Amino acid sequence: MGAEPYYGPDFGLLRRQDPELAQVLLDELERVRGGIQLIASENFTSPAVLAALGSTLTNKYAEGYPGRRYYGGCEVVDRAERLAIERACRLFGAEHANVQPHSGASANLAAYAALLQPGDTMLAMALPHGGHLTHGSKVNFSGRWFDVVPYGVRRDSELIDYDEVRDLALRHQPKLIVCGATAYPRLIDFAAFRGIADDVGAWLLADVAHPIGLMAGGAIPSAVPYADVVTFTTHKALRGPRGGAILCTRELAARIDRAVFPFVQGGPLMHVVAAKAVAFGEAMRPEFAGYTRKVIANAQALAEALDAEGMRAVSGGTDTHLALIDLRGVGVPGVEAERRCAAAGITLNRNVIPYDPEPAAVTSGIRVGTPCVTTQGMGPEDLKELGSLVARAVRDPGGAEEVRARVTALLAIHQPYLSEF
Repeated sequence: MGAEPYYGPDFGLLRRQDPELAQVLLDELERVRGGIQLIASENFTSPAVLAALGSTLTNKYAEGYPGRRYYGGCEVVDRAERLAIERACRLFGAEHANVQPHSGASANLAAYAALLQPGDTMLAMALPHGGHLTHGSKVNFSGRWFDVVPYGVRRDSELIDYDEVRDLALRHQPKLIVCGATAYPRLIDFAAFRGIADDVGAWLLADVAHPIGLMAGGAIPSAVPYADVVTFTTHKALRGPRGGAILCTRELAARIDRAVFPFVQGGPLMHVVAAKAVAFGEAMRPEFAGYTRKVIANAQALAEALDAEGMRAVSGGTDTHLALIDLRGVGVPGVEAERRCAAAGITLNRNVIPYDPEPAAVTSGIRVGTPCVTTQGMGPEDLKELGSLVARAVRDPGGAEEVRARVTALLAIHQPYLSEF
């Protein structure tokens, strides 16, 4: 009788061959199972996604695209990429999808390369108001290579001022308008941005790395019908592997594909592409739509609970999976709040708020998100309690152990990754 074929990773084998690295994996599992994860840009993938990530597809070099590779032996991985492309197009109602970008940042780089030349003008959301590094920050390639005109939110409402966006577009005549954010809790009016782009003859790019999972589940309106190009990540509310993707019109398909390869990237990570296909398939199931609605309900419950504790929700609340919290009312800077919550078993991140008087290393706020806790099965009542726990951890560092005890009790009911290695 011959040896059984090997189909995927074996943790027992890793533990025997490299106990030092195996311990790192165990420690990370213990970390996420021993605390509450409120990072808005993280989630827990399914075991099926993890299985694809740990598969032998990682071995295959596949520069190019299905049917047009620069290496032989790609007939099998071609099937994985075609599945990912077909599922992405079906899930989002897009005309074309490129599933090769390694990250959201590389997806944006490719999109800019397809639509712009160095020195061109683009209009994008300012980083301190909720935008992203790749939307024109001076420390990023986008701010160094392009003439970036920033827009922000109003002081009074902390919402995007679409009249200001229109005025800036008319004044500066950008070749590209970018909409989308990493720390903006409200819905973005993509139709309004489309109208502004049409008024000035600009391309419209929607960077929906954060809310794409909610769009996939139908919980919020999609950017796809309005934008020429949509960039996103697959690892947030979409609950897939770490990576990026691009959707676009049929008109731009060839330009986008050439910008991803060969301009920006070489060989795609075929195990990650396969894992993206798994995640897209999971997002088409009815239960995923229910999950995305719960993510928003949980974020709203958390924001309301924190607001009741004197920790103001920027813009008055949230329509999405995240909330931005102003801590000036409790007199604790974001960096210290992050540290105190970590000591109590709650992981979140400091974040600047609009018109923040503190620098980014300190901040006056925190950002909280609910993809992870919703995947774990928590509901609005749990999130109300979590709001109280966050507030207590921030206000009273001496009570960290009591908060951690309650966190442990919650996790006893809602554990991620219950099966053993």
